[in-house]
Amino acid sequence: MRRPAAAPVLVVGLLVLAATMTYALGRGSVDVPADRVVAVVARRLGLGEHGVTLAEDQIVWQLRMPRVLAAAACGTVLALVGAVLQSLTRNDLADPYLLGISGGAAVGAVSVIVLGIGVGGLVGSAALALASFLGALGALVLVLLLAVGRGGTLDPTRTVLAGVAVGQAAAAYTSFLVMVHGDSHSADRVMRWTLGSIARVRTDDVAVLVGTALVTVVVVLACAGSLDAFAFGETGARSLGVDVTRLRWLLLAGSALVVSVLVAHVGAIGFVGLVVPHVARMVVGPGHRALLPTTAVAGAVLLVWADTGARTLVDGTEIPISVVTGIVGTPLFVWLLHRSRRRSMA
Repeated sequence: MRRPAAAPVLVVGLLVLAATMTYALGRGSVDVPADRVVAVVARRLGLGEHGVTLAEDQIVWQLRMPRVLAAAACGTVLALVGAVLQSLTRNDLADPYLLGISGGAAVGAVSVIVLGIGVGGLVGSAALALASFLGALGALVLVLLLAVGRGGTLDPTRTVLAGVAVGQAAAAYTSFLVMVHGDSHSADRVMRWTLGSIARVRTDDVAVLVGTALVTVVVVLACAGSLDAFAFGETGARSLGVDVTRLRWLLLAGSALVVSVLVAHVGAIGFVGLVVPHVARMVVGPGHRALLPTTAVAGAVLLVWADTGARTLVDGTEIPISVVTGIVGTPLFVWLLHRSRRRSMA
């Protein structure tokens, strides 16, 4: 089947993202019509007054806009990291959650939350971010040490198994820490961290998350050609002039860094990095110059919808965002597996 050109797909994706964000800004305990949402945004961008009321401005711009931007940024990063990890390991199951990076970052964050310790002389959110990064990086290093085979090659199956093992160990540690040292307040906070929530994102956090997403997009797109070379294996990539060791560690350490930033602000969110790259690959093919932008936009769309559902599906109750992504992602991934099986048997 002939795939559509990447540029039109990306344009359509951006339009869908804009429509999704507009819808999300208008949905909540108090609904705001789409035209009024557009009017508020236009006023804030200096494009005219448009008769915006104070209540509309507060609801759309001050209350919902930070959350919608944070969801889009997190979805972009998680989806791109998933695509990068799948390419580097040549394993379709690789993503930050399955490779233990999210679990490692959660270990650092939970240690700070429950024990109240400082890291490197830092306290509060700064200590949380640093502890998340150290935990994510430590988990990644451990996974690689367990997965590297003879000759320094990464075996895809061993990589996933090592990631699952490290992730389970991280989950066991966080559960033990909460049971032994936690109280009801810390236990509730840890549960929200481990299941993910964008509800606690503040305006100051948005700049960090959006900045992280922009840097991730720029760096990953710059490496698109080199990632294509990994499709031929490490030997093939080296023959094409790619410094495999340097690129792998740059992207793996960078993945740990950006995932730790996300975990520090919104907790661990699963399935986005696993499912979205597969869907994008079905639409535009495996070439990374088309795949990566499509993946970024699709990830943003998915997580904005997931966060909107998390706060609106049940009146008066917010559902953890990983529950929503799991409900959406599980049947979608099963369908992808079924489709892949049918194609392999054809």
